[in-house]
Amino acid sequence: MTVAEVESLDREGRGVAHLGGKALFLEGALPGERVAFEVTRRKPSYETGRVEVVLRANAARVEPRCPHFGVCGGCSLQHLEPQAQVAAKQRVLEDCLWHIARVRAQALLSPIQGEPWHYRRRARLSVRRVAKKGGVLVGFHERRSSFVADMNTCPVLPRSVSDAIPGLRGLVEGLSIRERLPQIEVAAGAEALALVLRVLAPPSTQDLQALRRYADSTGFQLWLQPAGPDSAQALRPADTPWPAYSLPEFAVSIRFLPTDFTQVNQGVNRMLVRRVMALLDPRPGEPIVDYFCGLGNFSLPATRCGASVLGVEGNAGLARRAAGNARSNGLEHLCRFEVANLFDPGECMRLPSARKVILDPPREGAIELVKSLEGRPVERIVYVSCDPATLARDAAVLVNAQGYRLTAACAANMFPHTSHVESLALFERRA
Repeated sequence: MTVAEVESLDREGRGVAHLGGKALFLEGALPGERVAFEVTRRKPSYETGRVEVVLRANAARVEPRCPHFGVCGGCSLQHLEPQAQVAAKQRVLEDCLWHIARVRAQALLSPIQGEPWHYRRRARLSVRRVAKKGGVLVGFHERRSSFVADMNTCPVLPRSVSDAIPGLRGLVEGLSIRERLPQIEVAAGAEALALVLRVLAPPSTQDLQALRRYADSTGFQLWLQPAGPDSAQALRPADTPWPAYSLPEFAVSIRFLPTDFTQVNQGVNRMLVRRVMALLDPRPGEPIVDYFCGLGNFSLPATRCGASVLGVEGNAGLARRAAGNARSNGLEHLCRFEVANLFDPGECMRLPSARKVILDPPREGAIELVKSLEGRPVERIVYVSCDPATLARDAAVLVNAQGYRLTAACAANMFPHTSHVESLALFERRA
């Protein structure tokens, strides 16, 4: 074993050290620690390794709660105290903004954070039958592997789902299509919890009977998805209403198909929406455009504040369901939704804009949309990001080329115990 002094965390939650002119990326290491490690991979300019012994521990090191931590790839930071995780993510955001864009926020807002356990209301669990491990496995992939972790519990999933993992393994083991069922998607609403089974072959009559019995005994909704996300159909109860989540501060309820994108952490999402509305400051009658609007997560609260909102979304199904949510909340007279490819430069140039806009893009960011804002009368941009690197890239265009100020920014700990950094930034036109 080799010994190293750990300097920082990288964006994957690994400790970073340097030894003999090489960068080291060490699983299980924390900043300020002295560790002994085994090398797992050697490259000309760097090495990766796994900590074997902690010789001097970081004061924020804690005992991981999950018995599968270190094998399961779902979490990477359970050995770091939750408040220290949030601080590390705030630093990742600051570092990306500076090193990529040479931009600093004028104000760093307090990070958005919530409960660190049993928060994950959406998850995609892999399913694989491994005879030498006793049959069907249901869980996340092992760390840096395509193998499915041998899990019986998960403290970041809702308690009911964590407790159900052994039963799910037994359920799938008893199905004739167990080799043709690669995935179970979890989608928990405020009152209903749906399990979507990805089925690559039709279930037999006996399979369907077993699945219905399972749904009746657990109270879970069971859905079958034979093809793409929109093919999902409720199996039991057959006439079940879709799940929904609420934004009580804005008297909004948002229904969703269990395969739709929604934020995994509903508690943090409520705080995120509140922060976005505070930064956006929507006024009665004021026009606002919400790009990448999804199901209306920000559009409907802005409308509830009295603004006239246009939501733009690339997925036609999500746009339809956003319009349905507007109707069910009695807000259709103040908002409308359009479908557009927000990665196409030509379409972005043709889209309407407003004095205030919201951006909530996927990990790829919104570079074409950001470029299209040049010369338009957009004075305030609230940008919600799930990748600080693409946020920084887009910030460089807004600040360095288009004359905006990065007025405020903060991290949002949407995924506790992982290295994922969600963030929020406010850009305002310089006077």
